[in-house]
Amino acid sequence: MTTATGESAFEATIVAHLTTQGGWEEAPAAVFDPTTALVSESVLGFLRQAHPKTWGLLERQHGANLPQVLLDALGKELALKGSLHVLRHGFVVYGQTLPMAIFRPAHGLNPEILVRYGFNRLQVIRQAHCHPGKGDELDLLFILNGIPVASAELKNEMTGQAVAKAIHQYRQDRNPKAPVFAFTANDAPGRTVVHFAVDTTQVQMATRLSGSSTVFLPLNRGSNPGQVGCGAGNPPHPSGYASAYLWQELLQRDQFLEILGSYVFVETKESRRIDPATQAISRQLDRRVIFPRYHQLDAVRSLLRLAKDEGPGNSYLIQHSAGSGKTNSIAWLSHRLACLHNTEDQKVFDCVIVITDRRILDKQLQDAIYQIEHKQGVVQPIDQDSGQLASALVDGTQIIITTLQKFPFVMERLGKEADAAESGMLKEWAAKIGNRRYALIVDEAHSSQTGDGAAQMKQVLSQARRAAEGDDGYEAESGEDAINSLIEGRGRRENLSFFAFTATPKGKTLQLFGRPDAEGHYRPVHLYSMRQAIEEGFILDVLQNYTTYQSFWKLAKSIADDPEVPKKKAVTALARYMSLHPHNIEQKTTIIIEHFRSSVAHKLDGRAKAMVVTASRLHAVRYMLAFNAYIAKQGYTDIRPLVAFSGTVSDPETGLDYTEPGMNTDPNTGRSIGEKELPEKFESDDFQVLLVANKYQTGFDQPLLYAMYVDRRLSGVQAVQTLSRLNRSYRGKTAPFILDFVNDTEEILSSFQPFYEVTTLTDPASPDQLEALKYELDQMQVYHGTEVEAFATIFFKARPQASDHAHLNKHLAPAIDRFVALPHDDDRSAFRDKLQAFVHLYAFLGQILPWSAPDYEKLAAFGKYLLKKLPKPDRTPIMSLDDDVDLHYYRLEKISSGALNLATGEVGTVSAPVAVGTGRSKEDIAPLSTIIDVLNDRFGTEFTEADKLFFDQIEAEAE
Repeated sequence: MTTATGESAFEATIVAHLTTQGGWEEAPAAVFDPTTALVSESVLGFLRQAHPKTWGLLERQHGANLPQVLLDALGKELALKGSLHVLRHGFVVYGQTLPMAIFRPAHGLNPEILVRYGFNRLQVIRQAHCHPGKGDELDLLFILNGIPVASAELKNEMTGQAVAKAIHQYRQDRNPKAPVFAFTANDAPGRTVVHFAVDTTQVQMATRLSGSSTVFLPLNRGSNPGQVGCGAGNPPHPSGYASAYLWQELLQRDQFLEILGSYVFVETKESRRIDPATQAISRQLDRRVIFPRYHQLDAVRSLLRLAKDEGPGNSYLIQHSAGSGKTNSIAWLSHRLACLHNTEDQKVFDCVIVITDRRILDKQLQDAIYQIEHKQGVVQPIDQDSGQLASALVDGTQIIITTLQKFPFVMERLGKEADAAESGMLKEWAAKIGNRRYALIVDEAHSSQTGDGAAQMKQVLSQARRAAEGDDGYEAESGEDAINSLIEGRGRRENLSFFAFTATPKGKTLQLFGRPDAEGHYRPVHLYSMRQAIEEGFILDVLQNYTTYQSFWKLAKSIADDPEVPKKKAVTALARYMSLHPHNIEQKTTIIIEHFRSSVAHKLDGRAKAMVVTASRLHAVRYMLAFNAYIAKQGYTDIRPLVAFSGTVSDPETGLDYTEPGMNTDPNTGRSIGEKELPEKFESDDFQVLLVANKYQTGFDQPLLYAMYVDRRLSGVQAVQTLSRLNRSYRGKTAPFILDFVNDTEEILSSFQPFYEVTTLTDPASPDQLEALKYELDQMQVYHGTEVEAFATIFFKARPQASDHAHLNKHLAPAIDRFVALPHDDDRSAFRDKLQAFVHLYAFLGQILPWSAPDYEKLAAFGKYLLKKLPKPDRTPIMSLDDDVDLHYYRLEKISSGALNLATGEVGTVSAPVAVGTGRSKEDIAPLSTIIDVLNDRFGTEFTEADKLFFDQIEAEAE
């Protein structure tokens, strides 16, 4: 008997809402045939109503046999192409194509389609038989026009069962080969697209049943959506069911049809398989259905609503953690923005431009949109030159994928001097670009979006319209007009909207793309936090196994003299001497290799890998040499390193030059490994450890990374981005391991804190800082206002000439002479630093100023080039004190080990860009012996004889 606490009551509540408010109708279980996995009467009813002309034509050909002819043809195409393809693009019967679903168009310009959209028949069946010849039943089966598209198993905690039991039921009691569940022979979804495991508090989903290996993912809103403290789970709901959003939102008729029509797609990935017996590597294609997670769907829909209501000319910051599925979110947003219409049925954007450096997005976006629209050419990746980009901007391409770096070349081409015929062509070309409305999606927004490159991009897209201003409007533009154009190009543009994605927004990014809340704090418009991603299991908490070591050492002066040296430079030189000392690197190398072999190498079926983060390119070279020497000495064959650094490194100790390809050798072929080959080689079983110096610390996605050994100072965003290389989930991967030789745990914790939940900017940068800097610079009288004006008149000419170069230098020369004549080094340093601060701050603030500031623009241009010509300060560091000091004592000691708990810390904020570096104190000098004593006090401890290094001992260890 059904009771208020039973599962049947839960089931009845869901069906009642769907049938009274959700646009569904309930159908009896008997109408579903588990053998064909169809509701035949619904298939035929939809076809007769939606395609009456085609139905009549086929009926004249086949008479009473038509229903069976149609069902047979549909079954064959479903078995070949899968349900998603057939629902979107139909099936073919004797040359006639019959769509099996009508999806809502992006606009209302065709009323007939809107009428036909109403023909879709959505049915929900309770206790549907799912296995031919067996009595097994699904709690709920969802049918679209006779084709099953989703299923649900419900559990009620009041009966002692929860969502885990529903997952177990799908994994253990459902045959993946049953027609209602099975994928096609071509590995496409044959019938049901998604399976929901539901209890009263949460929802999990799977898009493919594979027995005990079936993967379920959370489909939850988060415990406190969009706010501080949002983790896994769901907030309370007015209905009494925290999971009610599933049937009240996602399964609502229009929303569910939109998801099926515009979001779900099949992702194909190439995977590597290793035969344990032969170690042979084979490659195969893995296909999985991508169904949007709640935050992805919510983000795209929220952004579409805002863009529709606000129109072009606005900015939106989306803070989505690693593990959020950002690539798919960008793909869906791109497609939906390209189709977006306002309430007057006008397109909001003519073109969507995705700014990214990730090549994977090109193919993924093309594949997803091809599945949805079944046509090619919608997406144009720019993989050639700026001419390809310019052509795509002109010819009406809907979605363009490119990099920020290509835009300045388009600007250069637009502004170049050309003959009359070409000039006319350029004006028409520029006008087409400038008069269109653009949505720019920035993948991993950061400070590079706040400088000159971003400004030039805006110029290309918004200021090209000046080409249409009269016959000579573009070429004859005055210098003052050009300055105003650049100012407008930096700031908000009525034809440009920015959609910026990042996991770690800096202060600049928040102020540029975020929006102030009621308290004036800049925040993202949508949030999927690091905390939620960790709690939902999409990424790992990299701070759960954090071990710190500290080096204790004592130096001694080895020369008779006691020279006076600059304090700061000497401290830097001595610290560098210590960090590069062979004994220091050898001791750390020993710890890293032995720890990796004993505690890491066996993880992930022996495929686990590690990264060593070094302080400089020379450190990376020294580590690589030390690794190879120690491995050879020990005779190890189960560990092999790769090193990554840019350019050529000269080692002053040996006088030898090193390059990355020169130090990396393929053990199978003996040839050098090129820089582009390195990621794939590292993934192979030939290499286990990657030594890096300023490479692969951001954007490197390698799930096999299990440990990181840090020998570099890290803080702020850099710490988060570097350590987060370990957070990628992988089957069998638990909390990764970090061993840190340099950093303090409190500083690491405080670096992560601002990005763990929602990131806010409490004190935005103010234009007042620009005026204060300009006032201070003016008072120093290094430049004169007339010189700045004269420089700007030439610099901002629309059609520069070769002779202008000499004139620009002429107007800079007096300021250079006055700078050199300043009486003190401190004065010169102060001017240089203030001017640099002004130029950098204006590059940022110029994009958000609500008013034109031509004086700032002129001074910024003048200052940028004056800085390039000012005599460089004498900042040559002490390169080596090797002959002046010796290392007498050394100890490497474990300090702490355990978890760093982000959940217990305070919510952090980020800082706004400020006018920093506007002064430099005079460098003090002191005897070398005094500086050594200070360092020994700081880095020393109670040493024993075991810590003492003798010269013969060091030499022996170096052999």
